[in-house]
Amino acid sequence: TEDPKRASIPFDLERNGFVIGEGAGILVLEELEHAKKRGAKIYAEMSGYGATCDANHITSPLEDGSGAAAAMRFALRDAGLNPEDIDYVNAHGTGTELNDTTEVNVLRQALGDALEDIPVSSTKSAIGHLFGAAGAVETIATLQALRHGQAPPTLGLKNLDKRLGRVRISGEPQDLAPGTFNAADGTPKRLGLSNSLGFGGHNVTLAIRA
Repeated sequence: TEDPKRASIPFDLERNGFVIGEGAGILVLEELEHAKKRGAKIYAEMSGYGATCDANHITSPLEDGSGAAAAMRFALRDAGLNPEDIDYVNAHGTGTELNDTTEVNVLRQALGDALEDIPVSSTKSAIGHLFGAAGAVETIATLQALRHGQAPPTLGLKNLDKRLGRVRISGEPQDLAPGTFNAADGTPKRLGLSNSLGFGGHNVTLAIRA
């Protein structure tokens, strides 16, 4: 494309593959009581985790999405959540037609009718595909979206592929629902999912409570 802002446009009708990016992300995972004892600022709780492997193809996901959908359901179950509890989904969203259509199918399998009310976006539209660093950076993006109450845009998206059905994906930021609130300090408690669908059929979903 001649327009760098539309070089990576997941879920867009005119998408044409992903762009390789560079970056790194670091998160410190710590047992709650230990973090409180040392006075750490706590940004979020890692509430649930799900992982599966399709063993389908070196790069392509299993087209029916069953493996990745199972990872999402495992993460929800591990966190004790229902689909209706989710406020935001950070999609793997590479910008290839196969990945985008498969992933929306995955979201629909795992979240059912609740999907239509949950903002979804792909931050790869802004930073490219970071390969091994993608999961960490996108987890941070998910956390920040939950903390600030706004889903980042799928940058450059103008023509949402209608074949994807009813799904809340936008080229503009989307406000998140207020969520529930902490009784102690009144801060919002929002819940998000971050999906990573890796080469070799590896599927991981993290459930995060901010």
